[in-house]
Amino acid sequence: MSETIRSFIAVEIENKEVLNKIIRVRDQIYSVAGDNIKPVEDENIHITIRFLGEIDQYTLNEMKKVLDQINMNRFFIHVKGLGGFPNLSRPRVLWVGVVEGSDELIKIRRFIDEKSRGLRIFEDQHQFHPHITIARVKTSIPSKASQILVSYVDEDFGFSEVTKIVLKKSVLTPRGPIYSDLHVKQLI
Repeated sequence: MSETIRSFIAVEIENKEVLNKIIRVRDQIYSVAGDNIKPVEDENIHITIRFLGEIDQYTLNEMKKVLDQINMNRFFIHVKGLGGFPNLSRPRVLWVGVVEGSDELIKIRRFIDEKSRGLRIFEDQHQFHPHITIARVKTSIPSKASQILVSYVDEDFGFSEVTKIVLKKSVLTPRGPIYSDLHVKQLI
């Protein structure tokens, strides 16, 4: 049996000012919610385009080829708003939204899905909504933290240029996942 690699395709938040603003908001929520949430580590903040699951070396190589076929110009995303899945009143996941550039991200996702048909990757049944996960909720959010969440619903985090799409490896550890780049596709 061949070794598998837990992997996903992502876009990173390349504008450090935008990233730092996201981190500050996440930290403010964590300072009140405490152990009720599991914040995403600073270095792991990204937009997941496509989770691939546990894939073998053949599939990994094929996914690299798929990424290399993407022929797109660089573009900007506008990072704005804070929300939760399934909703903000009882969230399981806290996220920051993408209001501009989401069409381009969806186009990339569709291209990847189309070109990877027949490969043994995780079958994602959910509709793709570009977002940046900042925390996972373990239990429930204290009311004081809920007030903070509501105050950031319309927060404007700014614009970040998307210059690359990254195939990442994810190693799960007791302290949280460790991500590393397996392949980078630079946009034009």
